[in-house]
Amino acid sequence: MPRFAPWPERRPAVVTGASSGIGRAVAEALAALGHPVVLGARRVDACEEAAAAIRSSGGEAAAVHLDLADPTSVERFAAAAVESLGEVEIIVSNAAQNRAGAVLDTAPVAFEGVLDVNVSGTHRLVRSLLPDLVARRRGDVVFVTSDVVERPRPTMAAYVASKWGLEGYVRALQMELEGTGVRATIVRPGPTLTGMGMDWDPDVTAQVIDRWALWGFARHSGFMRPAGVAQAIVAAVSLPRGTHATVIELQPEAPVLPVPDQPDREEDP
Repeated sequence: MPRFAPWPERRPAVVTGASSGIGRAVAEALAALGHPVVLGARRVDACEEAAAAIRSSGGEAAAVHLDLADPTSVERFAAAAVESLGEVEIIVSNAAQNRAGAVLDTAPVAFEGVLDVNVSGTHRLVRSLLPDLVARRRGDVVFVTSDVVERPRPTMAAYVASKWGLEGYVRALQMELEGTGVRATIVRPGPTLTGMGMDWDPDVTAQVIDRWALWGFARHSGFMRPAGVAQAIVAAVSLPRGTHATVIELQPEAPVLPVPDQPDREEDP
């Protein structure tokens, strides 16, 4: 049987897109287990608010500005993370951009912008932080994708393409990391109550939802809470060495329906 050195007691983590939603919930959940966390996002003030709350509860946390579309910002973020809390053991790549728009309605520059953040920006982050994990022969990197990879939706051309591309990227990375002691995990959430898409025009949002319903993407009104998705990510990075969660898909549980009235049945003679 292969032997793996146990995880160190202190496993600093970086979480991108940590100003709200899933990213913030992940940072809070990791900190609650004693992991030092670096929260990164463009809205660094919101990250600092979350980091301050973690520190007030006795955890270790730092907030650092991060813009995945800016290579210099990514390099500064990686350096600041190590300087703040030490060698990174866990990377949670969660930041993403979403833009409503059908294929023919999406300008090339807007399309490229989404891919630049969601795919190229992720690659910038990986190139900045992952080599050190490989050199130490241990660590976890988690990529938050979307169930649009399995169930593409209309009027989200750029987002769907970016998440398909990201999962292909991670699948290749998983093969390349085999034998390095570093685990790469895909976490694929379904509908979740986050701030993503909340800046869309309300009329556009209504049109998008109507189109989704036509294709059966609104079976029920249930949405997951970010804390639930965060628990799945924490579970993946908490697995003992020698066990690798490659893909985790999460879906909202349907609201519980009342028990239907049962017709009276005659007893058998």
